[in-house]
Amino acid sequence: MKKINSGLPAIEGGKPVRKKVFPNVGISQGRSLGKEEMILASHVIESGNLFRLGGLRMVEQFEKDYAKLYRVPFAHAVTSGTASLHTAVAALDLEPGDEIITSPITDMGTAIAILTQQCIPVFADVDPKTCNITAKNIEKQITKKTRAIIVVHLFGSPADMDPILKLARRHNLRVIEDAAQAHLAKYKGRLVGTMGDIGCFSLQQSKQITTGDGGILITSNKDLYARAVLFSDKAWPRTQMGQTRGHLFLGVNYRMNEITGAVALAQARKLKGIVRKRRKVAHFLSRKLQNVDGIILTKILPDCRSSWWMFSFYPDKKKIRISPAEFAKALAAEGIPAGCGYIPMPLFEYPVIRDRKTFGSSHLPWSLPAARKNIVYDRNHYPGTMKALTELIVFSWCEGVSEKDALDVYNAIKKLVQYYSR
Repeated sequence: MKKINSGLPAIEGGKPVRKKVFPNVGISQGRSLGKEEMILASHVIESGNLFRLGGLRMVEQFEKDYAKLYRVPFAHAVTSGTASLHTAVAALDLEPGDEIITSPITDMGTAIAILTQQCIPVFADVDPKTCNITAKNIEKQITKKTRAIIVVHLFGSPADMDPILKLARRHNLRVIEDAAQAHLAKYKGRLVGTMGDIGCFSLQQSKQITTGDGGILITSNKDLYARAVLFSDKAWPRTQMGQTRGHLFLGVNYRMNEITGAVALAQARKLKGIVRKRRKVAHFLSRKLQNVDGIILTKILPDCRSSWWMFSFYPDKKKIRISPAEFAKALAAEGIPAGCGYIPMPLFEYPVIRDRKTFGSSHLPWSLPAARKNIVYDRNHYPGTMKALTELIVFSWCEGVSEKDALDVYNAIKKLVQYYSR
């Protein structure tokens, strides 16, 4: 077996498939940012009022446009995807020590939303074919303390929502959709984020639309919306006639500012086109890779449409003689910036959860008297998660990737498969 060094040609004596920088979310050629964003942002600056409550009301218009796009009555913009999730959990008004089930393969923001509300994260294993949690695995984790489920639609690919929603109804559980990576993804004709009680989205740099950082949540529930708005504005009842500044409960300040709102508004108006471009080229690459013996594409459920935050696949270990980690390094050496596993370990192995590093030395919320005792997070109980985190090849995707770029990806993968076949 040949040793592969990242940054060198993967195959001795050969040339990398690609020398130029691959379009990515951190460079202008990868994104749809342009004059529209600059014009709206400059209007805000010229107005002199950058606060969301007044002036040109860019944030308010962004919320209206996003709600219309999703055909829901309510949308509320905040400062990040994490903030949208935290606000959603807070809107449920759960008790300290209550449990929320979610995925072990997600951004830490998902767990932050749970922990900062003094609730306890419980993890359901993923189906390694889709990398999303399933109703079957969620049901195994339900206890008397379970109050909600946060379903993560990883990489922009919808989780199987019908059985999850059925399970939630049977156990009287709330459902939050973590659609941070899944703007305009569709599940059986329904937009991801509209099926649970609240849908949460991120506008961070890498997402389908971006303001650098930002977030928005959507809901059809008037009461949840009202509490979400209050919570993210220090529980200040600004809209109640005759109401003094008195704060109604413990909230935070997650208000989106007008410059961010201006960029968000321009981006939201481009969202359909952005996702259309991502889908077109991702489908082109998927069709090409289906014919490569030795590659297993991540599964997208029937009647579902991913919005392609990342592209992912498995090297078939039965047919490829190097490890997935080595395959990812070899692919990077070919000019395709790939990695193995998305996050380095299951969420529950990060020190904040593993060692209960939360509030001083208190170990809250696990140490709460109301909390269920002896909760154990053991990677051996999560075979699907561990397969995905040790074998899956991922690389970022964006609307700037052309069919020519995708063809370079295909040629690099095919080259490596042929060279390293058993």
